[in-house]
Amino acid sequence: MAGDTILEVDNITKMFGGLAALQDVEFSVPRGEIKAVIGPNGAGKTTLFDVLTGIQRSTSGRVFLKGIDITRMKPHRITGLGMARTFQTIKLFEGMTALENAMVGCHSWTKRSFISNGLLLPWALSEERRICQHAFEVLKDVGLGTRAAELGTNLPYGQMRMLEMARALASKPEILLLDEPAAGLNPYETGELSSLLLKVRESGVTILIVEHDIGLVMDISDEVVVLDYGEVIARGTPAEVQNDPKVIEAYLGIEGS
Repeated sequence: MAGDTILEVDNITKMFGGLAALQDVEFSVPRGEIKAVIGPNGAGKTTLFDVLTGIQRSTSGRVFLKGIDITRMKPHRITGLGMARTFQTIKLFEGMTALENAMVGCHSWTKRSFISNGLLLPWALSEERRICQHAFEVLKDVGLGTRAAELGTNLPYGQMRMLEMARALASKPEILLLDEPAAGLNPYETGELSSLLLKVRESGVTILIVEHDIGLVMDISDEVVVLDYGEVIARGTPAEVQNDPKVIEAYLGIEGS
């Protein structure tokens, strides 16, 4: 399933004052795979995602998306190139329905403007219907089709997680970055998430996931990168990483068991 490289992380370093949150981080993500980034709290995982998506700028190093240097690009331009993400802390729009939240994700490919909407141009109205239908189909894909008219922030926690993923998927990404999507989910919801991510991958979307749920990571990942104190200490298949002494000592916490 894997083909060419869709994302290349080339010696990324991110300094906060004298502290290196990331130090010479380097890895690639083959198109069509699920790649996981794991590590203890404070390892630099969310900072890495912030750098990859343009929210923060790296101190040095470069990031390439589909061969294009995105190191200094604004987040909206990176989204337009086919990268979407979710956040560790759920970020939904208050006062908006689940459908409206999902529709926001369509902004990267819509051609509408305030002027075209205000003038009620026929093509703009047609595109509005197309956006609404696309967002609704995505909601159905994540199991929220029957909750489309409800306020997004009124949904149960696990469904809010799914809604945030739906909003990201509505942008029609080629690569989806997920920051701890299983956080706060019960075992049943985690199982549903695992099945969903495999379906997303089968649809042609590459996934880069940061996750603390090692069971989920080992079940769905093709490759795993391990960060500790901002540095890559191991990489490989789930089985290789799980049995790496450095990973056991730094993260898994099962040394001597």
